[in-house]
Amino acid sequence: MEYVYAALLLDAAGKEVSEKHLLEIVKAAGINPDEAMAKAVVSSLKDVNIKDVIKNAQTAQVAVAAAPAAGAPAAAAKKEAPKEDKKSEEEAAGGLAGLFG
Repeated sequence: MEYVYAALLLDAAGKEVSEKHLLEIVKAAGINPDEAMAKAVVSSLKDVNIKDVIKNAQTAQVAVAAAPAAGAPAAAAKKEAPKEDKKSEEEAAGGLAGLFG
């Protein structure tokens, strides 16, 4: 996970997400760097625009939160909300799994 965080940090700083930069950040955090993991993260993010992914994820969360309020009475919305939260957690986990092959 620290390599994904390092990639997010590099992107936020406007820096290139490269193996060298990821390894430097992980090492600076006091973690033993793993070159294979850095290479995997860089190759997974090769054609990904991180800012767009974050923006789309935020939009999806707002849409999921707004859906129960628009469709049904409050009691029905309370019953449906956990199902939607669980689904979005599963979708998020599935998306992250794609980063690592």
